[in-house]
Amino acid sequence: MYKDIASFIRKLYSNYDNIALHAPVFLGNEKKYLTECIDSTYVSYIGAFVEKFEKAIEKFTGSRNCISIVNGTMALYLALKVLGVNSDSEVITQALTFVGTINPIIYCGASPIFVDVDRETLGMSPESLKKFILNNTIFKNGLLINKSTQKRISAILPVHIFGHPCRIDEIIDIAKEYNIYVIEDAAEAIGSFYKNKHCGTFGLIGILSFNGNKTITTGGGGAILTNDDELANRIRHISKTAKVNHKWEYIHDEVGYNLRMPNINAAIGLAQLEYIDIILKNKRETANIYSNFFEDIKIKFFKENYNSKSNYWLNTIFLKNIQERNDFLDYMYSNKIQARPIWQLMHKLDMYKNFQRDELLNSEYFYDTIVNLPSGYRLSIS
Repeated sequence: MYKDIASFIRKLYSNYDNIALHAPVFLGNEKKYLTECIDSTYVSYIGAFVEKFEKAIEKFTGSRNCISIVNGTMALYLALKVLGVNSDSEVITQALTFVGTINPIIYCGASPIFVDVDRETLGMSPESLKKFILNNTIFKNGLLINKSTQKRISAILPVHIFGHPCRIDEIIDIAKEYNIYVIEDAAEAIGSFYKNKHCGTFGLIGILSFNGNKTITTGGGGAILTNDDELANRIRHISKTAKVNHKWEYIHDEVGYNLRMPNINAAIGLAQLEYIDIILKNKRETANIYSNFFEDIKIKFFKENYNSKSNYWLNTIFLKNIQERNDFLDYMYSNKIQARPIWQLMHKLDMYKNFQRDELLNSEYFYDTIVNLPSGYRLSIS
C-alpha cells in the first residue's frame, strides 16, 4: 500500500525529485518588485511595499486593519501584549498546535491552559471549552477566575489547524458570555473562510503567517488583523519603536518592540498575493485528487467541515495507530517524499507539561494517527 501511495504522490509532483511538504513558488512579480525595492533603497520597515501589502491583505480578508509583522509568533505576542495579558493572566488554548502558538503566552509571563479539539475541525472544541469553564472557574465581578490558581483567564486562543476553520463563532459566543478576549491564530489559514468570512477576522484580533512553507510567503513574516481602529493604532505604535512624531527629535513614549515587516519582505508578499486565487484553486484541485484516491483505498482523508472553505494548507490522512504512522513516514522519507506527523502535543513538551489541561482525548488520537502529505503548488496538473 505504501508503494502505491508513494507512486501516486510522485505522479502529482512529477516535476520534483525530492518532494517537499510545502515548497514556495514564485510565479509573478517577485523579482520585479524586489528590484524596485532595492533600487528605492527603502528595504527596512519604511517603504511603499509595506503599505501596499497591508492594504492588499485588508482587501482580501475583509479586515479594516492589517499590521505586517516579522513573523506570526511575534504577531501573536503583540496581540496578547496589547490586550494586557501578563503574569497575572491565563490563556485558554489547545495542545494540538505548533509551538509558535504557545511561546508568545509565555513571553507575556502568562500561563496556557490546554483544552481538547474537535474531531470534525481539528480546532478548539467549544464543548471542551465550555466544560472547562463550568468545572474550573468562577465568574466574579465581570472577571473569569481560575479556581485552582486564582488567576484571571484573560483570553481564548483557538487555532485554525492546517487551514481548516474551527467553530470560531461558537467560541466567540462563549467568550462574550464570560468577558474574555478572543485572539485567532489563523497563521495557517490565509484564504480560508468560515460562513463566508475570512479566518482571523472573527475575534478582536487575528494573526496570519507568511513563513516560507505557508500558502503565500514573504520569506519570513506575519500580520495582525483587527477591526478595532484604536487597537490597530496602538499596535502600529509599539510594533515599531514607539517614536513620537517630530521633525528631528527622537522621543519614545513607551517601550517599543521593533517588530515590523521589512519592505523587502512585503515586496515578495505583494507579488504572491496578486495570484493567490490561482494558488488556492491549484491546492483545492490537489485536495480533491487526494480525496478521491484515498477514498478508493479506504484511508480517511480530512475534508473541510460544513460552512467552511479551507485553503487545504496541508493535506491530511488518518492511519490506524502510531506504529502504522511511523512505518508510513519511514517509507516516505526513504523514497524522498516529505510527509510528516502532526506536531508533538504541547503538554508533552518538557517546558509545558505542568500546565493545566483537560483529558485531550481527541488530541491524543490525532497525534497517533495523523500524517500530512505534500501539499504545495503543483507545477503541472495531472
